[in-house]
Amino acid sequence: MISPVTTIATACRSVLETADPMAKVKRARGVVRAWRRGELAYAFDVGMPDRPARPAEPELLPPNRMPKRGKGGSERGRIALIHALAHIEFVAIDLAFDLAGRFGDRFPRGFVDDWLSVGADEAMHFALLDRRLRALGSRYGAMPAHDGLWEAAEATAHDSLARLAVVPMVLEARGLDVTPATIERFVAVGDQGTARIFERILADEVRHVAHGAKWFRIACESSGIAPESHWRDLVRRYFRGVLKPPFNDSAREAAGLPREYYAPLA
Repeated sequence: MISPVTTIATACRSVLETADPMAKVKRARGVVRAWRRGELAYAFDVGMPDRPARPAEPELLPPNRMPKRGKGGSERGRIALIHALAHIEFVAIDLAFDLAGRFGDRFPRGFVDDWLSVGADEAMHFALLDRRLRALGSRYGAMPAHDGLWEAAEATAHDSLARLAVVPMVLEARGLDVTPATIERFVAVGDQGTARIFERILADEVRHVAHGAKWFRIACESSGIAPESHWRDLVRRYFRGVLKPPFNDSAREAAGLPREYYAPLA
């Protein structure tokens, strides 16, 4: 139960400070319900933690120490792929609530609306993938995972535009590129249940990238900055990887991220 006097910043922080995966899912959903009911004060009276609370498992490894998981053809390979995606969705819960709680006072109220909506989606995605892992005889935490997503959040903790440029507009946009092939792999081996989950995630990710592109564009235009060139400058500065094809151009276009943004960096 969330007190009516709780602020949105305190509520967002409470999600980040919840370590247990299913407790985090429950807390995230509760915060979103309370916000939509008008039970949270629109105030940013506390800061967000440098790092979210994490469960004892999975073991977090640097990306270059992660074991190879293959293409998802064997059952173990498919479980490893689902686990990797579950971890991404788990961290994405924190990324969404951190965006709302850390930067919400720099944008109109609709910014909080959008990122809490994203947080609710990510919590649902994680719950679906965790349930799928259990149906396949595994569980979230049974395999190691990497912390690259939160490293991107740490690098952009001081700059709302850098965060929007890197997290939704690079990292989540990459999901638009790779998820269709992942769906095809699961369909090819007859795993329609997992394929349907990924289809739902892909549809939601278009909207998430669109939120990032929208607020990035609004912030740039309000400051007289050219969005496309500034996005490229921020990606060069804060994103450690490279943007490599193939790109899902149609999904990116639908999300408000046309080729003019990313083609010069590819």
